[in-house]
Amino acid sequence: MHPRHFAVTDAHRPALVMAATGETVTYGQLEAVANRGSHLLRNIGCVRGDVVALLMDNETAIFDVAWAAQRTGLYLTCISTKMTAADIGYILRDSGARVLVSSDTLANLATEALAHAPGVIGYGVDQPDGALPGWQLAAAPYPATPVPDESAGTDMLYSSGTTGRPKGVKPPLPDGPLDETTALETMGTTLYGMSEGSVYLSTSPLYHAAPLRWAMTIHRLGGTVVIMERFDAEAALRLIEAHRITHATWVPTHFVRLLKLPDEVRHRYDHGSLQAVVHAAAPCPVPIKQAMIDWWGPIVHEYYSGTECCGITALSSPEWLERPGSVGKAVLGTVKVVDPEGAELPAGQTGDVYFADGPSFVYHNDPEKTAAALNERGWATLGDMGHVDAEGYLFLTDRRSFMIISGGVNIYPQEIENCLVTHPDVADAAVIGVPDEEMGERVLAVVQPAAGVTAGPALAEALSKYVRAALGGVKTPKSFEFRAELPREPTGKLMKRTLIEEFRAKAAAAG
Repeated sequence: MHPRHFAVTDAHRPALVMAATGETVTYGQLEAVANRGSHLLRNIGCVRGDVVALLMDNETAIFDVAWAAQRTGLYLTCISTKMTAADIGYILRDSGARVLVSSDTLANLATEALAHAPGVIGYGVDQPDGALPGWQLAAAPYPATPVPDESAGTDMLYSSGTTGRPKGVKPPLPDGPLDETTALETMGTTLYGMSEGSVYLSTSPLYHAAPLRWAMTIHRLGGTVVIMERFDAEAALRLIEAHRITHATWVPTHFVRLLKLPDEVRHRYDHGSLQAVVHAAAPCPVPIKQAMIDWWGPIVHEYYSGTECCGITALSSPEWLERPGSVGKAVLGTVKVVDPEGAELPAGQTGDVYFADGPSFVYHNDPEKTAAALNERGWATLGDMGHVDAEGYLFLTDRRSFMIISGGVNIYPQEIENCLVTHPDVADAAVIGVPDEEMGERVLAVVQPAAGVTAGPALAEALSKYVRAALGGVKTPKSFEFRAELPREPTGKLMKRTLIEEFRAKAAAAG
C-alpha cells in the first residue's frame, strides 16, 4: 500500500502526532506537502537516482521530504544530528547529495556543513529570515498533485562508523510502482499484526534506519505514528496509555530503563492496548527480556538485521521462551554460519554469521568494504558471530571486532555486559579488552552505577563476585572503571569503539 491511498479514502486520518506538542498531520496534508516537495525537487534539477539529505531532529517535516523523495525516485540520506559539521560535509560529498534539508534548530550546523560540500543546495524547514531558505515556503507555490514522472525511491543510510568513517549502504532503486509491497510491510503485517488501525510509538531518532523505516511502513499501512522527540522511560508509558498505542519498537537499553523505574511508576500506566512490541539493534539480556514478557505478556517480538538489510531473522515470545537468547529464524534470506576458512559449520558450532539469498547492496564508494562483507559465494555478513541450533534458530555471540582474546581464550563481551546490567546497582555497562603483557588482553568493565549508588572499590568487588558466580572466573572483569554515563547513540546503541580507542591510547601512553 502507500500513504496516497489513505489520503484519498480517509484524508482526515492522522498520519503523524508529535508526542510533546500534539501537533498532528493528516494523510491528506501529508500527501499535499509530499507532492509539493516532489515538484520542488524536480524544479531544482533532481532526477531519478539523485540523493536528498536530511539533518533533522524528530519532527513531522522529516516525512514531508521523505515521502517527496520516495515518489521522485530519489535516495534519502538521513544524517545524525550528533555529528560535526566536517563529518556531515563528508557524508554530503560522499553521497553526492544534491539537497540538504535541516531542522531550523540545526540551521547553523547545516550552514557550516554546507561549507564543506560546495554545490549542495541547503534548506531549513521554515526560515523566512533565517540562515537558510525554508523548504516549506519554497514548496508552497507548487501544485499538491503528483509530478508527471513519478518513480519509487528508497533510502541510502550511513553505517554508524564503528571503524573509520561511516559508509553509505546503497541498495538498488526499486523498479516497481510506488505502492509495491516492501519486505518490512510484509513482516509488519504477518508477524506483528500491523494494519491501518495501528497506532505506533516511535521511540528513537528517525535518522537511524529502523525507526525511519518502521514509521514509513506504518504510513504504507495507514496507521498513525506517534513520535517521541527524545526517549524517556516514564513518558513512553504515559504515551502508551494516552494514545492507546498498539505497536512500538525498542532497543534493549530502553527495556533496561523501563525496568529500572520504581514499581509504582511502572504499574501506574495502562499498557493493555499493546498488541506487539518489537526490539532489535543488539542482543537483549535474557533476564531483561524475561522481565518484559512477565510484565507485558507474550507480545514481545525480536528481530536481527542491519542497515544493510541483507537478511532478517525474527521470533515471537513463545518461540523465545522455548529457546531463551535466540534472535530467531530467517524470514528474509538464509542464515549460514562459517568458519575462518569459509566452510559452512553444522548446528551448534560458533562462527561468522552470513545471509545467503538476501537483498543485494553495496557500500557506496567503497568496493573494498563491500568485498569484505561478501564471501566467494555472495553471502553477506554484518560482522557478527553466532551459531544456529538444530531447528535453524540463530544465537548471536558478539561482534567479531569486539571479541577479547585473553591467554588464548575467546571471551565475548556481550555476555558479560548482559550479566552486569541485571545487577540492581548498575545502570549501564560496557566490557572491552585492554592490552596486557602476560595475557595479551584482559577484561575491563566500564560501569555506570545506578542512581544513588556510590562508585568505588566496594562496588567493584560486589560486581566481580556477581559475574564470577554467574559466568566463572575467566569471564570476570579483571578491573572496573566507573563513569557517570557511557557513550551511547540516541538509539541506545553503545559506542564501544570510542571506549576501546580511549583505553588503548591510555595503555600506549603508559608505555
